Amino acid sequence: MPIQSINTNSGSIIALQNLNSVTGQLQSVQNQISTGLAVSGPKDNGAVWGIAQNIRASVGALDSVKQSLQRAQSTVDVAVSAGQTISDLLNQIKSKALAGADTSLDTVSRKALNNDVTALISQIQKITSTADFNGTNIIKTNGASIYALANAAGTTKLTVQGLLLGVGGSSTTTGVTFTASASFTTATTAATFLSLVNTSINQVNASVAKLGTGSNAVATQLNFISALQDSLTQGIGNLVDADVAKASSQLTALQAKQQLSVQALSIANSSKTALLGLFR
Repeated sequence: MPIQSINTNSGSIIALQNLNSVTGQLQSVQNQISTGLAVSGPKDNGAVWGIAQNIRASVGALDSVKQSLQRAQSTVDVAVSAGQTISDLLNQIKSKALAGADTSLDTVSRKALNNDVTALISQIQKITSTADFNGTNIIKTNGASIYALANAAGTTKLTVQGLLLGVGGSSTTTGVTFTASASFTTATTAATFLSLVNTSINQVNASVAKLGTGSNAVATQLNFISALQDSLTQGIGNLVDADVAKASSQLTALQAKQQLSVQALSIANSSKTALLGLFR
């Protein structure tokens, strides 16, 4: 038979413990609903929180990777655009050099064609020297290759090689093989010049195609990084996001339990007053 003590109220102690437990659960569910997170801090679940934080760091780092790739893509795209224009100018030069190689052409007409060629060569030089993005030019003489971050750790880089597309003389294997002062005055010199123009066209077109491949590689990596970032973000959500519908139903149940616990505590506290009847 339990002891009827006025010093210790066991029922009240148990009721208070239950009330504290329910209140703690209720606070946890309310926090889930207000934040949308089942794990909002290390106290909720230290292991899951630590994993989520590491993934968040990777997601943040991937923003820098995307920015690096976007800068590289813009730089290469400027170079490709310039290369296409140079190729078009070379086609015009070829047409004029071919006309100049016609032995039936008079001297005045050939000189006019040569003047046009000189102007076109000057345009090629201007395009080559101004085809830069953010201070980087990968198609002029000594143009640097461009390196972009390819992963969040910074251990992998994507490289697009710089290629000289402008006037480089016979020493170039990627750009224009004639010099800036190239000209013709006779049908013979025009034919010789035409040969250099044909070689230049082949080399420039091959280089532009290579740059285009590089641009596609950067775009592919950028798309992958964006998809990876989305997947990691979804993974974080799977780890820490709260099921709001479930939490809502738990909230209703816990509120009812809290009210019952308060009533139970009130009953336990009032039970001691019955002992007073023993002394009446």
